[in-house]
Amino acid sequence: MSAVVAAGRRHLPRGYSDLVRQAAIWFGFVFAYQFARGLADRNPAKAFADGWRILDFEQHTTHHVFELTLQQLAASSKVLGDLVAWTYWNSEFTVVGLALLWVYLRRHDAFARFRNAIIGANLLGLIGYVVLPTAPPRMFPSLGFADHHTNGLVQLAGNPYAAMPSLHAADALIVGVVLATLVRRRTFKALWLLWPAWVSFAVMATGNHFWLDVVAGVLLATFTLVLVYRVRVRAAIASLL
Repeated sequence: MSAVVAAGRRHLPRGYSDLVRQAAIWFGFVFAYQFARGLADRNPAKAFADGWRILDFEQHTTHHVFELTLQQLAASSKVLGDLVAWTYWNSEFTVVGLALLWVYLRRHDAFARFRNAIIGANLLGLIGYVVLPTAPPRMFPSLGFADHHTNGLVQLAGNPYAAMPSLHAADALIVGVVLATLVRRRTFKALWLLWPAWVSFAVMATGNHFWLDVVAGVLLATFTLVLVYRVRVRAAIASLL
């Protein structure tokens, strides 16, 4: 027991009690978020109508359904298909959770703002799910989309009409930008800066988001980052003057 306590003092920035408190905050948020997200699943008719509106807008704007092209590209290669599927299922809570843990342990001074940016973006995203429930591309098989969400447990995991905005894209941008500023090696900085683009590709290639959903997610993440980090940005600007 004494060895465990000593290890905690060496490796944990503020001891076990703070680690437990931060874990309670994060997992409490995750469960509350999933519950609230499920409550937003109340109007499938509106969700499909909104999905068709997005499709009409994209077709009139670009004269092409890019999401279908990306899904067909991913389906042409088993390796690429597996990679985008893994990214879709793990980029949210798995990668975000591990990124939060790493920042907590290795860059603790940056942890609070990072956590607040993630939670803030997701809470704001819930408003979009309620106001604008949207069926994702995979629910439009008449256009050629394939729906790989056949597992019953997967279908119960959340609101199927939570496409607008893409919180996968929002969280990936926040994680990518923050970790790129915190890691030291240039290779890792480059990889984290590429992470948001890869996740955006993956969520469209799996038929889970329209590109407009991704744009909305990027705007949401940008707004949240500016809101959370504005004090630090102002201080940095002031130091340069």
